[in-house]
Amino acid sequence: MLEHVARAGLVAYGLMHFLIAYLALQLAWGVPAADADQTGALKALHGAPAGPVLLWVVGLGMLALAVWQAGEVLLWWRGLLDADHRARTCFVCAKCLAKAAVYAVLGATALLFAVGVTYQADERLQHLTDETLEVPGGAAMVGAVAVAVVGVGAYTLVRGLTGGFMRDIDLPAAPDRWEPLIEGLGRVGHVAKGIAFGLVGVLLFQAAVTEDVSTATGLDGALTTIGSAGAGPWLLTAVAAGFAAYGVYALARARYPDRDPSS
Repeated sequence: MLEHVARAGLVAYGLMHFLIAYLALQLAWGVPAADADQTGALKALHGAPAGPVLLWVVGLGMLALAVWQAGEVLLWWRGLLDADHRARTCFVCAKCLAKAAVYAVLGATALLFAVGVTYQADERLQHLTDETLEVPGGAAMVGAVAVAVVGVGAYTLVRGLTGGFMRDIDLPAAPDRWEPLIEGLGRVGHVAKGIAFGLVGVLLFQAAVTEDVSTATGLDGALTTIGSAGAGPWLLTAVAAGFAAYGVYALARARYPDRDPSS
């Protein structure tokens, strides 16, 4: 039962990445569209035929994925009793819970959009950053979050370059002819996500240092920054292709899930 829940969530997660890739491609070539981030993807989905129904499907799917990811902790908590494996177990459990939190937020956001409650992630992030900078030690707190986001981006990038993400999928269960394709798409997708989210952290750190919240714009701001560089449209097109590749990889994980969260 839990495996079916995970499959549904991974399909929804893949769809999110396809939508972000589509919006990033539009951003690259100057086509007016919603923000190229998670909320922009949900907003675009809301405007599609049967959009609210699709949002309910995505929202429930992401919440299902959150439940599955949090449930992985039950497979590992006994390791806390073993001093030799306690550090590793703490890392794995923390990672599972962090992923579950991200999936839960995405799922709840999709359900809010389904009932007509919308917002823009970049504006919400700027507002939250501005409020944090006004409190004592706020710049340090924003800087710490920025460093953590850069760390997540670097971790994702390294997993893409080293192929560590392959432990998340039961690839031997796939036909032999598809294995190289799935691995290649997974590498491209993880590298693209790592670069994009690493840049999100860099821009947030810049906001902490300069106390200028205009750079705290989340994923859409990071992709906009890529697009504004020299050869920006082509670079952003490559990143969009990477997000689409990750979407295909997520669908492959839905088809061949691996329930080992130690990766």
